[in-house]
Amino acid sequence: MEPDLEVVQIRPGESFAAWSHGYPYRTVRWHFHPEYELHQVVATNGRYFVGDFIGEFEPGNLVLTGPNLPHNWVSDVPKDAIVPLRCRIIQFSESFVRGATTALPELAGLSPILESSRRGVLFSNETSREIAPLMEEVMHAQGVRRIELFMMIAGSLSRARGSRMLASASYLPDPSGYMSAGINKALAYIRENLTQPFNEADLAAIAGQSTSAFSRAFRQHTGMSLVQYVKRLRINLACQILMSDEQASITSICYEVGYNNLSNFNRQFLAEKGMTPSRFRRLLLDNINTAKAAQRRRREAASHSTRESAGCTTEPARRGALL
Repeated sequence: MEPDLEVVQIRPGESFAAWSHGYPYRTVRWHFHPEYELHQVVATNGRYFVGDFIGEFEPGNLVLTGPNLPHNWVSDVPKDAIVPLRCRIIQFSESFVRGATTALPELAGLSPILESSRRGVLFSNETSREIAPLMEEVMHAQGVRRIELFMMIAGSLSRARGSRMLASASYLPDPSGYMSAGINKALAYIRENLTQPFNEADLAAIAGQSTSAFSRAFRQHTGMSLVQYVKRLRINLACQILMSDEQASITSICYEVGYNNLSNFNRQFLAEKGMTPSRFRRLLLDNINTAKAAQRRRREAASHSTRESAGCTTEPARRGALL
């Protein structure tokens, strides 16, 4: 079965996408994209597919897939079960890597692992544990800190030991074959022009189909109409901006993701997410503050425990000296 093209959303002004999702989720399917993807499983066990490789995964599974390499992770969970956080993902383009390496020649040290990723690379549990806190932080990091974290992750991957390639050496993904399908050409256009105006007739022409035939094929391929599909992508992009940029106003985000009417944007966001953009941001901030408070309490508890432990060891020593 030919893989579907996934539309990767890297926000203008950012070098890479960093996001997480639960299960089930719309991208849990046999798919590919031109970007590199670092995929770390946080929860669930199941079976994963990379090129012609099939294996079992568990929490901590860390895989880097190269451009256009088909892949999929399918969790083994009861029907209708919901997992809030299944995995964390970083996606970045070849052009980003080329530009970064030109500016920072030391990044050439990452080239071997990127080349290996064209067959998919499974990293050791040790490497996965090392970068897990970095992956967690980069999901919500902003500004220069995002680049710092990315470089730290890249450094860990370049020094990793015990990793192995997954797809066979003879497996050669053929994106030109995938992209020959009219629907995938249309999906690629949507990916590149998500925030610009276009209509079904424009995409039908790209797909080489009549508008009615394209409409039927698109619904069969994606499970929804073009309007629903574009709305979901734009609202998801809005969520990424809300999560990554606390300073951006709701109005500016509205225009940035392709809407030209704030009322309509609020209405569509509410229909898709069950809450307004402003409430989404408030709840996100509450969650971040709660997590920070919990982390602070854990640090304080650990510090208190350390002091108590130190007191227990020094007091007997002092009494021994007096005796």
